[in-house]
This record gives sequence, C-alpha cells and structure tokens, in this order.
Amino acid sequence: MSDRIGIIGGGIVGIALARALSERGIGEVTVFEKEERVAAHQTGHNSGVVHAGLYYKPGSLKARLCALGRVSIREYCEQKNLPFHEVGKLVVAVTTDELPALAEIERRSIENGVPDLARLDSQAALRDIEPHVAGVAAVHSPHTAVVDYAAITEAMAQDVRASGGRILLGHEVVAIRREGATVRVLTPVSEHVFDRVIACAGLQSDVVATYVGASASPKILPFRGEYWALAGSRNHLVRGMIYPVPDPRFPFLGVHFTRGVYDDIHVGPNAVPALAREGYTWPTISPKDTWDSLRWPGAPALATQHWRMGVDEISASLLKPLYYRKARKFIPELKMSDLTAKTAAGVRAQAWGADGSLLDDFAVDQIGPVTLLRNAPSPAATSSLAIADYIIEHYLSSSDA
Repeated sequence: MSDRIGIIGGGIVGIALARALSERGIGEVTVFEKEERVAAHQTGHNSGVVHAGLYYKPGSLKARLCALGRVSIREYCEQKNLPFHEVGKLVVAVTTDELPALAEIERRSIENGVPDLARLDSQAALRDIEPHVAGVAAVHSPHTAVVDYAAITEAMAQDVRASGGRILLGHEVVAIRREGATVRVLTPVSEHVFDRVIACAGLQSDVVATYVGASASPKILPFRGEYWALAGSRNHLVRGMIYPVPDPRFPFLGVHFTRGVYDDIHVGPNAVPALAREGYTWPTISPKDTWDSLRWPGAPALATQHWRMGVDEISASLLKPLYYRKARKFIPELKMSDLTAKTAAGVRAQAWGADGSLLDDFAVDQIGPVTLLRNAPSPAATSSLAIADYIIEHYLSSSDA
C-alpha cells in the first residue's frame, strides 16, 4: 500500500513537493492550504526574480539549491509555455567604499557558478548595460530572470491533480497529533490520517512546528517589503534589474529596480517589521503576533544590533522623500513623481533564533514522521523544485524517519 503523505502549505515549495511526489508515484498526496487559492502569501507577493546565486555562501543549501532550481524553473516554464525572461541583473557599487563588498559578491558568484558573470569597472561599462545608472563599478549577471511565480504554482497544482493528488483549499491546519506510526492532521472542518507529513508553512512554520512538539526556535519574524511602481512613461530608465551592493550585516538586499515579467517596473522592496504575520499594510495589526515577537528572548539582541537600520527603513516606509532618496542614488534622472503608487507589498518569513541571530540558510527539522521546513526565505521560490528533490532524498527516503 502506498504511503499517505500530507503536505501543509500551498505556496510554491509545498506545491512543488506535492508535484514531485505525485508524479513519481511515491505516495497518496494531500495538500492543505488555509486560503482559497494557492500562492496566496510569499509566493504571490514577491518580485518574481529567478536568482542566479550571487549572494549565497558557497556550499550552503541556498547556493546549491538555487543553482539547481534556476535550471529547473527555466525548464518548467519552457515545458508549460510560461514566461521566463532573462532581463539580467546589475549589482552596482555607487561609491568606492562599496568596492570590497562588491568584490565579495563577485567571489561568491564565481564559486557558485553564476553563468557568464562579468565585472564592470567604469561608468561607461555600466551604462552599456543600463544607460541611466550611476556607479563606480558593478557585476553583471545576464541570466538572472523574471517569472510569474503564482502562475507557475497554479500550473504545478494542475500537475498534482492530474497525477491523482488532492489540494484542499480553505483547510487551515489547527493541530497535528502523532498516533503511533501515523499522524493525524486536523482542520476546523475535517480530520485526516497520514503515514508522513511535511510542513511547508512559510509565515506559519514555527506555529506548525509547535503542533508536533518541535522547538519554538527558530521563530518567524515577519518583515514587510513595500514596492513603488515606476511611471510607465519612465520605464526606459531601467532595462533589467539594478541592485545595490547588500549590507553584509543585514539579510535584506536594499531598495532596487526590477523590470517584471509583464514589463512593469517596481522599485523596492524596503524591509520593515510587519505588525502581523500576514500584515501587508501598516494598519494590519495582530496584537498576538506583535506581542509574540516583542517577548521572544532574541528580541533585545536583535533590536540592539539593528535598531539604526530599523529606524532608517521605517522612516523611508512612512516618508516618500526618504524612499526616493535611496532609489535616486542609482538613477540620478529619477524624479519623485516617477514613483507613482505603492503596489502590493510582500511579507518575508525570516527565521530568528533565541539569541537574536537571523538564520541565513534554509533549515529543515525532522520529528519522527513529520518533516518541518523551518526557514525558506529568498531564493526559495527559485529553488522550489530543487528543495522538493532535496526533501525527498534526505528526509523521505530514510527508513528510520
């Protein structure tokens, strides 16, 4: 008899895993998604970038799975006739102070096998790629691409159903109980028994982990990223993507420009603490989520380490001129009126430890027959098909799991 496998979470990682299991005939697969559609949260609220692997520590899971996932996503889009546009990414050092950090990005990119990476050391070379950019040097990744991750997830969901898997929308998992060799999953409207359960719960991953007695650490700290839309008449200012050199002290990339898969250009995101796990606007407040974050043992250490950057990001969120000033460093021709409206924001599920440290790499836990994806921030969407293969190989194939 085939194993009964339950998957919690209908984002791109959960659906990619369900697809891999269903198409390989590994088990009878059921996906639980609390919303009425797949890709409702992180998957459907990001910039759509297929990362090439510039930033990640060589040898890390992020680096390895991003490289594999980029190829798999491209092949899947070709197979399903979904848009995949290699618009390219320029990571720009605006001042000479940023050159050492740019050199580190170049080193990591080379070690991670980023294809056709080029170092540019003059304003003229930068402007051959992005005619309106300002900077002293850059690295160019011509194969960094953009896609529609929500459309990819919907296509994968169709694959799951075609292979006999079930996707239960509007089914929020509220409890998980281990009963001998089986696992009972409860929703407000149903109960299900499985041989194996895999949680890919994103913003709720720490909550789901506690259902099976796993450690509350790492905890999910939600960060909202807000985007401004660039006026259509000014789209010529950006050909592909223009990114800053990231601050190595912080796990976010900073404000940047991205030409999306449908040729819209957005500026952002910033990174501000969200006041709810699914808080896509400032007025969306969950007292419980906020209190849980504030009383977490790592909160004081995190605040002490990053308070200046936090004040800077929150100020730019609330005051458009400050946001504009960040963006204009890269494109001096930019006018404040070119930032026409804030578009739909995203919330990133960032895992942090009880000591206040932010987890950088993907993280997976195993509690008996339950597998928990504890940390899967960017580039999880890029890596989704590779993450599915990794979980199957390392966590579903072991005889003692």
